[in-house]
Amino acid sequence: MNIEEQAIRYLFQSEPETVFCVPAIIKTLGLRGKAAKRLPTLLREMVRSGELIEKRRGYYRAGVGVGTLTGTLRLTRSGAGIVTDDTTGQQVFVESHDVGRAIHGDRVTVSYRKGSHSDPVGIIRSIDESAVRDVVGTVHQVGEKYYVSPLNPVYHNDFILAEPGAAKSGDRVVVRVQRSDNYRDTQLVATLLEVIGPEDKPSLDTLAIVRQYELPETFPADVIAEAEQVAAQLSNPGQREDLRDRFILTIDPASARDFDDAISLEQDADGNRVLGVHIADVSHFVQKDSLLDREAYRRNRSVYLIDKVIPMLPEQLSNSVCSLMPGEDRLTFSVFITYDANAKVLKTHFAKTIIRSAQRLAYEEAIALLEDRPVTIACGPLDARTQPMLKATLELTRQLKKLRERNAALEMASQEVDVILDSEGRMTGIHVASNDESHQLIECCMVAANEAVAKALITNQIPILNRFHESPDEEKIAKVELELRKLGIRPRNLREPKELAALLKNTADHPLKYHIHALVLRAMRRALYDAKQHGHFGLALTYYAHFTSPIRRYPDLVLHRQLADFLCKGISGGRIGQAWLDRAAAYATEREMVADEAERALTEIKKYRFLQQQLDERKPQTYDAVVVTVKNYGFFVDVIDLQVSGMVHISGISKQFVNFNPTTETLSAGKLEIKAGMQLQVFIAKVDFPARRLDFAYVQGSAKDVWNGCRHAEETRKAAIAKTRGRKGKGAGRFKNGGRPTPAAPSFGKRKRTK
Repeated sequence: MNIEEQAIRYLFQSEPETVFCVPAIIKTLGLRGKAAKRLPTLLREMVRSGELIEKRRGYYRAGVGVGTLTGTLRLTRSGAGIVTDDTTGQQVFVESHDVGRAIHGDRVTVSYRKGSHSDPVGIIRSIDESAVRDVVGTVHQVGEKYYVSPLNPVYHNDFILAEPGAAKSGDRVVVRVQRSDNYRDTQLVATLLEVIGPEDKPSLDTLAIVRQYELPETFPADVIAEAEQVAAQLSNPGQREDLRDRFILTIDPASARDFDDAISLEQDADGNRVLGVHIADVSHFVQKDSLLDREAYRRNRSVYLIDKVIPMLPEQLSNSVCSLMPGEDRLTFSVFITYDANAKVLKTHFAKTIIRSAQRLAYEEAIALLEDRPVTIACGPLDARTQPMLKATLELTRQLKKLRERNAALEMASQEVDVILDSEGRMTGIHVASNDESHQLIECCMVAANEAVAKALITNQIPILNRFHESPDEEKIAKVELELRKLGIRPRNLREPKELAALLKNTADHPLKYHIHALVLRAMRRALYDAKQHGHFGLALTYYAHFTSPIRRYPDLVLHRQLADFLCKGISGGRIGQAWLDRAAAYATEREMVADEAERALTEIKKYRFLQQQLDERKPQTYDAVVVTVKNYGFFVDVIDLQVSGMVHISGISKQFVNFNPTTETLSAGKLEIKAGMQLQVFIAKVDFPARRLDFAYVQGSAKDVWNGCRHAEETRKAAIAKTRGRKGKGAGRFKNGGRPTPAAPSFGKRKRTK
């Protein structure tokens, strides 16, 4: 056995990337008789030890052999995955071809090695616990069998629906999926749990997303009862600094109902400016280990869907006693930061306080006051102190912004959009969200408070839930530099933070600024929570944590408790066990990812419906777009106003022959030349929601001419396919270009679903 084991080990070590099947191993090693019969048993033992990886049944490759980790697998749309250790929060990236038979949510063990730039890269060694998950999908029938197409694109295959029950073809349903020995290893079997309703009913989209991401819709009755009881604690504030005679104001979106932060600005006896950031004292009402606290931890954050908010706390707190409404006494936790004339921090002070907000402003009202434009305040009369304080605060935040720029903080120009819905849940348009100086003023104040609290606790050796943002991967930055050169921009070494910050600043007024900044953003790592202090790369800060939104984020509530315990010199002095912090950080990051995915998924559904409606009504709208990538079969664009991406096929570019130059990566037809960075107009030509693919047509000439040209191209394509299918020989009737069908023409009506 030792000789056989050594021979197998030598075979796999000499060819670590090769996948061998059992017959190939027997043939290569010349095994016979009992040695050949013992081989499968020996291979299984080597898989258990981590020396080998079983890619699929009977096929093996060398293990990576540096370390192992057990955790939950989260798949991405590309098919790749991330395995997160539930205890430590450590993560290992798994390429799509190394995922094997594991599915989203499985508990797996991975063998991993360090990547080219220290990122762990692993291979799934075993499935320790198969996921049994509730998944939302759409029922469709093929012959006598029923299938469910999952709404979440991380599932790349349909499920077999064991019994359709009351579900009809075209219904969105909730099913429970799991593997079954009665089917192929890759096939999942679904059991019907709930019929949501017709897929083509927009008003049910939000419910589908709530079910898909298992978001809690209501609070348990005992939690509501406790919330009603603790709300009475507003009349029992305890020992606090009384700031009710100070001028304090709030600035929030016009539609906001929970106001968890307020600001003030005063001068001390020495003429220094004292910025006050006053945060709702949620910890006064939500005691540790209470029913409210456990429910808040479980939810961990509020989820903001387009037409629904799923709050972390019941409205008895979030929209009432914890909301800093104007003219009402409210309990707060205040951060006071004293600045000199150069915006240098002289000292900080923290205190439990009681305030009475004197002015509530919407962002639109605040920017009008800052720009000396006439404005009518929706919430009460305008206080004479409001405008002077706003302008003084703006001057301070501009100084703070310049100091951050010197430290290489990144200022991203992103264009966020708000989706507008009608009464039936249909998207009717897009509103581009503003990021003017009123927003930047509040953001800068909150960042200052978050930094001050984090620094105060960490420098006193108190571990906290840090907000961690790591520097970008060098390989991704190298790709950004390459893409920028294609746009005619010659960046310096973007691996240097100051050069990266300078690029963003110097392109702030560039015609392609959103595209350039999006390239950089895609190269950034995701910010997350970590129980160890690493710093925040994007903000160029050594100390940073979340403190300013305890109504909607659980890590902020934890930080409030730690700071309060530290200030009053409690038993623990603000310290929490490291093991609990590790678990809490990993869970907070996971819940943030779920919330982000849910918000993004609903927005995506609405946008796809909106574009499909344009096709159904044959009234496509034109949009400004930027060419991102050029290929021999077409080019990809970012549609800025919709915040979507898609492809324009060569058949929708010109009636002439289109030539691709691989050296310059350009497409040309006559005088027309398409290259990366080019700005042009497009309109929707095809919507494929199951594949999450949008195909656009390039606008040249009148929209009517382009529309007719696309329809002609589609008819030509169909005729060519029909002709090809009539021929004999291999490959007849198949699409080229990597299996992508030509998507030039508009697609009307529903796509016929086939298995």
